[in-house]
Amino acid sequence: MSSDTDTDEARATGPGSTEARAADPRAAEAQSTPARATPAQPTEAHATAARTGEAITTSALHAAATGADTFPGVLREALSRRGLSLERVSERLRVRGITISQATLSSWQRGRSQPERARSLRAVDVLEEILELPAGSLRSLLGPRRPRGRITPPGAEGAALQILGEDSVVEKALGARFRHFNQETSSLMVHDIVRVGESGTLSGISTTNVLRASRPGADRAIFVISFDDEAAEPVDIKVTCGRLAEATYLKGLKSLVLEIHFGRELAKLDTTVVSYAVEVSPSETPATHYERWSRTNLHEYLQQVFFHPGALPADCHRYVRDKVGDPPRGRRRIPLSEAHDVHVLTSRCKPGVHGVAWEYGTGTGGTGPSGTGDRPG
Repeated sequence: MSSDTDTDEARATGPGSTEARAADPRAAEAQSTPARATPAQPTEAHATAARTGEAITTSALHAAATGADTFPGVLREALSRRGLSLERVSERLRVRGITISQATLSSWQRGRSQPERARSLRAVDVLEEILELPAGSLRSLLGPRRPRGRITPPGAEGAALQILGEDSVVEKALGARFRHFNQETSSLMVHDIVRVGESGTLSGISTTNVLRASRPGADRAIFVISFDDEAAEPVDIKVTCGRLAEATYLKGLKSLVLEIHFGRELAKLDTTVVSYAVEVSPSETPATHYERWSRTNLHEYLQQVFFHPGALPADCHRYVRDKVGDPPRGRRRIPLSEAHDVHVLTSRCKPGVHGVAWEYGTGTGGTGPSGTGDRPG
């Protein structure tokens, strides 16, 4: 499971969750808290609107989640709708006398670069034909020319890429919004509470995040919660500090996007508290770890994992990764308390991936969910 805020992302096998925060363009404010996210039907994605509780159409949801009103977003949408790979598009352009590499097309659809040279602009005109788009629909979305030379991602985006790597679930879930990832706020303190049910699977996550504005006018944050197990989906969302404006579940990415408004605009260096809880539907896959990634230093990070009395682990330990996918280091065993929980408190928490893992078996004091000492599931 994974979660990323201004500082980090968390991840747990079986049902997992990842949370990511990013500044977002101003949107109409929504009111209701809590909001319920109904598991997706056959469509790839669905959303629950915080104001009305009504499901948003798949196309509207995808546009909201990926920034489909931008050049990269419209290009991605058209490619997906036509079912064309970048390789096939590149080949069709070549047949028409225009050489554009797959890497360049990938950069265009991800917003890393944009067509500017005469040949590239001609390619855009032909792309509109290949993708069956109205003439000028792609060209009209191009922004002003960018400075020549290598484009360096903004500080927040670059720091996130160092921890997450390219094409992460967070980047895909946020789409064009990833470029503005956490530009208006940063996390000072984070407290994660993970609950493991009797079957050994994730049953819920709650997070309290203390944020500080890095510029005046900050009034909202976006969080991405990703689930490792596609059978585990959010069924209830409660926001106790802040106001839930968006709850969008992207079934194809197994990710939930939350937009939470602070209720006021912050002055520079002003702080606010955001707290939310997500209840998860039952799954067949046991959870075995929880991670949070951080792109910046945290003053303090507290991880707690509560286990059902019928699913106590035999062993728990903490660890750190320098970035997602790296081998864990600094592994150290942590004890289970009388309240059936383990916790890790880290002061001056450095950027990286901070995790807690557990195992079920016949170790000291540990029994599986069935009471036999076996691994759950």
